[in-house]
Amino acid sequence: MKPSLQVRLSQHLALTPQLQQSIRLLQLSTLELHQEVGQMLEANPFLEVDEDAPPGPFEPVAERTTPERAAEPEDTVAGELGDAGEGAETQAGDLRADDFGTPERDDWENGTEGDDFDGIRETPSSAGSGNGEGEEGDAQDRRSAAGTLQDHLRAQVVGMRLSDDDRAALEVLIESLDADGYLADPLEEIAERLAELLDVLPGEEREALDGRLRVALCWLQSLEPAGVGARSLAECLALQLRQTPPCPARALALRVCEQYLELLARRDVKRLMALTGADENLVRQAQELIRACEPKPGRPFGGDESPVVVPDVIVRKTGRGLVVTLNPDVMPKLRINDLYAQAVRGQRGAGGLGTRLQEARWFVKNIQQRFDTILRVSKAIVERQKAFFSHGAIAMKPLVLREIADELGLHESTISRVTTAKYMATPQGTFELKYFFGSSLNTEAGGNASSTAVRALIQQFVAAEDARKPLSDSQLSEMLEEQGIQVARRTVAKYREALKIAPAAMRRAI
Repeated sequence: MKPSLQVRLSQHLALTPQLQQSIRLLQLSTLELHQEVGQMLEANPFLEVDEDAPPGPFEPVAERTTPERAAEPEDTVAGELGDAGEGAETQAGDLRADDFGTPERDDWENGTEGDDFDGIRETPSSAGSGNGEGEEGDAQDRRSAAGTLQDHLRAQVVGMRLSDDDRAALEVLIESLDADGYLADPLEEIAERLAELLDVLPGEEREALDGRLRVALCWLQSLEPAGVGARSLAECLALQLRQTPPCPARALALRVCEQYLELLARRDVKRLMALTGADENLVRQAQELIRACEPKPGRPFGGDESPVVVPDVIVRKTGRGLVVTLNPDVMPKLRINDLYAQAVRGQRGAGGLGTRLQEARWFVKNIQQRFDTILRVSKAIVERQKAFFSHGAIAMKPLVLREIADELGLHESTISRVTTAKYMATPQGTFELKYFFGSSLNTEAGGNASSTAVRALIQQFVAAEDARKPLSDSQLSEMLEEQGIQVARRTVAKYREALKIAPAAMRRAI
C-alpha cells in the first residue's frame, strides 16, 4: 500500500490542566476545598496565606514571609474574592448557630416514631429550628463532662469487689459495647474470640470461660445507665422496667416487651388486649412505662452528633429585598508571594520554578472562579424561588438544572457540580443548593407545582391529622387533589417515605 498524506479539519475539546483543575475545584465541598488548599500551601512555595486579611479557616503552614516582606504593600487575592460579596450587610459573626440545619437522624429502629413515643425517640432536627445556642452548648458540655460510655462504666467497676478474672471478663464486655450501649456481638462469639486469644482448649477450661462471661454480663447489666449491655431492644427495655416499682402495669409492660413489642409498634391495641387479657386502661399505663425507657442507653455519652453545616452562601432580607453574598469564612485568603515571584521573573530559564509559579496563579484564579460561579448560580436560584424565602417550602416552584444552565450560559453538568455539597443559609434555614430544584407536577388549573411544595403539603396534612385516625396515602392523594394537585397514591407513598413519615397504621395512637 502506497503511503500518503491527508489533511483533516476537526473540532475537539482539549482539557488543559488548568481546566481540569477548575472542574475539580468546582465540585469539591467546603471541607474538601480546605484540604486541597492546605496541600497546595504545603507543596507550592509561591502560594501563601494573606495574613493581613480577616481571619479565615486557612492558617499558614509555615512562615514564608520575611520582616522586610511584611512591610511592603501587596495586592491580595482575598481582596478580589471579597469583591464578589460586595454589598453584604453582615459578617459570619452575625450568624447564629441555630441558623445552620443539621441532618436528620433515623428514629427508633422498630418503627415506633410518632407522637405516642416522643419519650423514647430522638426528635429529628430540621433546618433552622434548633433549640438555641444555650441549650446546644449545655448539651455539649454535659457530653464532654460525662466522657465516653466505657469510661463511665469503668469508673463504677473500680468500686466493685471483683476477682482479677471477673474484672478482666467485665472489661472485655465493656470494650464490646457499641455506641448505643448494646453488645455489638453475641456472647458466644465474644467467648470464641477470647478463647482463641488465650489459647483455651475445649473442655472444662472453655466451660469455665463461658460461665465467667455470663456472670460478667450480669455485672455489666447491673451498672448505670440502666439497659446497658443488652443484646436486643426488648432486653434493653426490660432491664429498665425491672428497676421501676412493681405494679400490674409494669408486669404487663415486661410481657409486651418480651413477646409483643412489634404489636405495640404497630399500635394494634385490640390485638394486645386480646393476647394479654388486659383492658385498654392497663395497656395505656404499660405504654407510658415503656415510653419512659431509653432505647439507646449509650446515647448521652455518644460523640456522634451531626456536624454543623457551614453555608457557602448567605441570603438575608433587607429593605432592598433579598441580598445574596458569599460566606467569608469559607473563602481562602490566598496570595502569590511577590518576593519569590520577582526572583523568578528576574532569572532567565527559571524552568521548574516558573512552572510552579504558573501553577500557583492558576490555583488562585480557579478558586476565585469557583466562588464567582457559586455566587452566580445562587443568585439565579434566589431569583427563581423568591416566594420560598417568604412563605417556606410550600411556595417552592418547579425548577430543573437546565433552566439555570440556560440562563447563565453554563453547561448543565456545571450546575450539578455547583449545587452538590454546597449550602445556603436563608431566613428559612440552611439547605443544600440542590434542595431548591424539584420536578413539576400537573395542576387542575393547567399550571405546575413543585414536588418540594407537594412534600411540604403532605407534611402539613400529617402534622394536623387526628392521631386516632391517621391519614392513609389514598386520603392524602385526595386532599392534594382538592388543592388542585394531581398526585397518584404511589407517588404520595414515595414522598411520605422520603419525609421519614411512617405509614398510617404505625402513626395511629393507642
